[in-house]
Amino acid sequence: MENILFADAEGIRTITINRPSQLNALNKKTIEELSEILSISENDNSIRVIIITGAGDKAFVAGADIKEFANFNIEQGAALSKEGQEKLFNKLENLSTPVIAAVNGFALGGGLELAMSAHIRVASDNAKMGLPEVSLGVIPGYGGTQRLAQLIGKGRANELMFTAGMVSAEDAFRMGLVNHVVPQAELLATCVKMATRIARNSPKAISHAISAVNAGFKEGVDGFEKEIIEFGKCFGTEDFKEGTTAFIEKRKPSFTGK
Repeated sequence: MENILFADAEGIRTITINRPSQLNALNKKTIEELSEILSISENDNSIRVIIITGAGDKAFVAGADIKEFANFNIEQGAALSKEGQEKLFNKLENLSTPVIAAVNGFALGGGLELAMSAHIRVASDNAKMGLPEVSLGVIPGYGGTQRLAQLIGKGRANELMFTAGMVSAEDAFRMGLVNHVVPQAELLATCVKMATRIARNSPKAISHAISAVNAGFKEGVDGFEKEIIEFGKCFGTEDFKEGTTAFIEKRKPSFTGK
């Protein structure tokens, strides 16, 4: 892969978007490579948690690569949005393996959309986040109009998008846009510590939880009914048998993800 680096340690895969000279901007190639590594990771039973971050200390992802679509027409623009959502952003949100976004520095436009697609967000104290697309005559096209409103509420989302402004890491935390804010030097270590705690638990149960939580944000889907279905599925897993047996035997469980 040209624009993606990854490293594994104790069931945790850290994926780094490696275009620091371009502030890790998302071009078509990078989106394709991210989609590919996510598929590979999800199908690898040894990977329990994924961390996504950006190379360098300036940016997580500073947006999409504007040069690639500056001359697009209406049909091409719609296709760009549809393809990106299906190939990466929706895929990431619905991934059965939990994903933590380690937001280091700028997360703007497509970068913030990528972070919002992750299941958990941790930001460095120097992070700046925003969806400035209207300053370019366009709107967020990778799910940003939907996920930002879900996370921080319609009014705040509208203000942030309409003003094309940025918020600090602390403001993002107060809004509920990120889960934690830590010093930049501690960002990855904090994410690894959280990932380690997650990795101790049942991968099957977590995948069912992701499916149930996401259902509550889908039009025409009853989240409570989906929870009942996913809850029931857990009873047919080896992880359930191991977890309950370990509890009864007063020992730590050893989950296989089956």
